Amino acid sequence: MGYPQDALADEEELLLHHHPHWKMLVLPAVTFILTTAVAGFLVGLISARLDGSGATIATIVVVVVWAIVVGWRCVAPLISWRCTHFIVTDRRVLIRQGVITHSGIDIPMGRISNVQFRHGLVDRMLRTGTLIIASASDDPLEFDDIPRVQRVHSLLYQQVFDSMEVRRAGPDAFESAEVSDFDGARPGWRAGRRR
Repeated sequence: MGYPQDALADEEELLLHHHPHWKMLVLPAVTFILTTAVAGFLVGLISARLDGSGATIATIVVVVVWAIVVGWRCVAPLISWRCTHFIVTDRRVLIRQGVITHSGIDIPMGRISNVQFRHGLVDRMLRTGTLIIASASDDPLEFDDIPRVQRVHSLLYQQVFDSMEVRRAGPDAFESAEVSDFDGARPGWRAGRRR
């Protein structure tokens, strides 16, 4: 079982799994192209102007500098992007990030009191934005570069609404009810359904 399936509890249903939006990788990609072009130009210039060991040393220096810049400004952001996960299940919202040191936040659906999103013109064109989740007792948490942020907002709103319906009905309301009683009750009803 791969990630994020191994992070889920028994009978927890995965609804959404995203990495941050690909716009985070635009600057590293441009950096890679420009750095490679400059390094290629310098290697060509070195081979045309220098001979022998001077050319070899200068070429090694250019390649080492190129490798450092690409590793620092291109590979590291790519790995960071790949190791950042935004996950929504029928019970909670999970955020996991980090390569060497991992960190994470779990927000139970029952604790979420408000869900908002924000995106400007460029974000709307790229179908991304900032998701703001407020829980009952904590300050709001902002998550930038969420792909299809309006869809995620709607999904979270529906899950929070379903969670509130379960809390209002109370734990005894579902003990005597059959699963078939809820099948036609409300589209998207998941939280109260027995498995």
